[in-house]
Amino acid sequence: MEIVLYPHPALRRVARPVAEVTDSVRKVAAEMIRLMDEHNGLGLAANQVALPIRLFVLSAQVDPWGEGKPRVFINPEILQRSGQEVREEGCLSLPGLYAELSRPARVVVRALNEAGEPFELEVGELPARVIQHEWDHLRGILFIDRLMPAVLRSLLPGLRELERLHRQRQRSGELPPDPEIERMLQEAELAYAGA
Repeated sequence: MEIVLYPHPALRRVARPVAEVTDSVRKVAAEMIRLMDEHNGLGLAANQVALPIRLFVLSAQVDPWGEGKPRVFINPEILQRSGQEVREEGCLSLPGLYAELSRPARVVVRALNEAGEPFELEVGELPARVIQHEWDHLRGILFIDRLMPAVLRSLLPGLRELERLHRQRQRSGELPPDPEIERMLQEAELAYAGA
């Protein structure tokens, strides 16, 4: 498992709900936590490891319960949003690219944990921002999609470089061509989300 980089097709795929919280799903979540921590991320969505399923993890640094533990969100839904806050955002799938972005300051989220138990939570500040960022990933939305045009233009050189590197990796055989990636994404959907 590895973190995929823009413009990998998995990043634009709308994730499907996890059919059942199994040992396999728990292993995926544990490996995602390891990868997130290895790359000093605050959150990581399953789309970012080429698994189009509704699962994301949060770093211990933004543990919304304040216990300093990484957290797993399976089949999350944001139920309410309130307030507004501007902060800088980045993304492990868009390395080196950062921009100020306005998002709601508080959210109410409902999900399942790694034991398959439901929970509901209201959070603000950084945990709320990271939850919204990862929830966007599950809908095929990247933080760059929420930027004002002038801000996005300033990131275009970096985006073009990531696109160039992606195509170069495909030409060298390090990454499969897009039709093969699509087949792999469909197989992952069937394995975790069912038919």
